[in-house]
Amino acid sequence: MPPSLGHCNTSRSPSISRSTSSSSFVAAHAHSASEAEEDTTPSTSTSSSPRSRSPEPKGLLSPSDFLSPPSTNAWRTLSRSPSPLGLIPIHRQFSKFIHKHEVPRKLLHVSIGFLAIYLYRSGHQPARLIPPLTTALLPIGTADVLRFSSDSFNALYIRLLGALMRESEVRGWNGVVWYLVGTITVLAVFPKDVATLSILLLSWCDTAASTFGRLWGRHTPSIRRGKSLAGSLAAAIVGAVGAAAWWGWIVPGTPAYPDDPVGGVMWSGRLAIAGVEVTGGIALAAISVITGLVASASEVLDLWGLDDNVVIPVVSAVGIWGILKVFG
Repeated sequence: MPPSLGHCNTSRSPSISRSTSSSSFVAAHAHSASEAEEDTTPSTSTSSSPRSRSPEPKGLLSPSDFLSPPSTNAWRTLSRSPSPLGLIPIHRQFSKFIHKHEVPRKLLHVSIGFLAIYLYRSGHQPARLIPPLTTALLPIGTADVLRFSSDSFNALYIRLLGALMRESEVRGWNGVVWYLVGTITVLAVFPKDVATLSILLLSWCDTAASTFGRLWGRHTPSIRRGKSLAGSLAAAIVGAVGAAAWWGWIVPGTPAYPDDPVGGVMWSGRLAIAGVEVTGGIALAAISVITGLVASASEVLDLWGLDDNVVIPVVSAVGIWGILKVFG
């Protein structure tokens, strides 16, 4: 068995072994579990001045080690704090703004939801959105492949885009890749209103779960590693409110367009449960609560180690589509 990282010298060579076992990685960073994204607020405290930074704790990888490619799913054992080991330079320089609160990343996440609403109301159809999204995915995915094979390119990439990255993405695939994969999938497979709503749930519920999980997660039970009851409740509430606004205001207020896909709006304003049909505000309230629960469940679900940016929109879309298919 290779020696534990806890006994490694922090001045070790950047060429950290590619075969480092996941178990050793977990053991070396077990203490960081309490800093998980939704369980606690990250406790890393760094100065904005590089000269005043404290020496890196023993047992952690040094910043020179960040260029090593990830082992299979090894990053999932690491805290989901954006940079718990301080491997992204800009996170150390602006620790509270970028590292602790993830402000740039969350702003980008939330803004995509508003962009999706704008595109929906403007009559942009999924069939016309998929090609440009796929075109964007190709260079972004290619850049990640280059990062894994070129240390210098990886360093440049992190220097330019590190403010939007988590440390797991330094060693693994960029979250934008998974975001695009999830978005393209739901737009290609599901009705227009369900697909767009699932993108809103990804944009807003994931952000709410992360924010409130960090603030209050330590005071509530843990559902699984990195997921707290506080974060899940926040996701459910935001999902329910978002669904109510979506089907109660945005969809009805969007004019019909000549090229609207057939069956593009699945929600009919009614639910039939156990032979009882409800309509109007009661039906809207019911589907909104159900949507919130589906969104919360998708945010907690660990599906074969897949990234949340794929799991949340796809699972949410499947759940909402299934409910409307059976009871709508």
